[in-house]
Amino acid sequence: MNLAEKQNQITAELTALKNGQDRLALLVEKAKASSPLASELRTVENLIPGCLAKLWFTAEFRDGKCFYACDSDSLVVKAIAGLLCDFYSDQLAFEILAHNPGFLAPLGITQHLTPNRRNALAKVWERIHEFAEVNVK
Repeated sequence: MNLAEKQNQITAELTALKNGQDRLALLVEKAKASSPLASELRTVENLIPGCLAKLWFTAEFRDGKCFYACDSDSLVVKAIAGLLCDFYSDQLAFEILAHNPGFLAPLGITQHLTPNRRNALAKVWERIHEFAEVNVK
């Protein structure tokens, strides 16, 4: 599935809910059900700095595509970061670089985040973008 299709799917799923808090609650439930990052990947090198919560982020390039994973000791942070990781995983680097993650803002998710959590989200996007830049062909 390409990014436009993924964006349409996520937008449809989230806009079916009444408000941003309900949408965030859905993402948190998905984060609870997701697999944790392997303990050997929960290293200092994989920590996103500047977050109150511990947020680990990994990136891998295989079969010509970028793959991302994350975990956090905060379900809200894991939910939002996980949304970005899932969204941009299994995509070509140049497609990631051409896509604007701003589509989340109108869905009312980010407005319910504390400034620190919005900062964590921005840092995850930066890492996704930097990894894609290194692997663009």
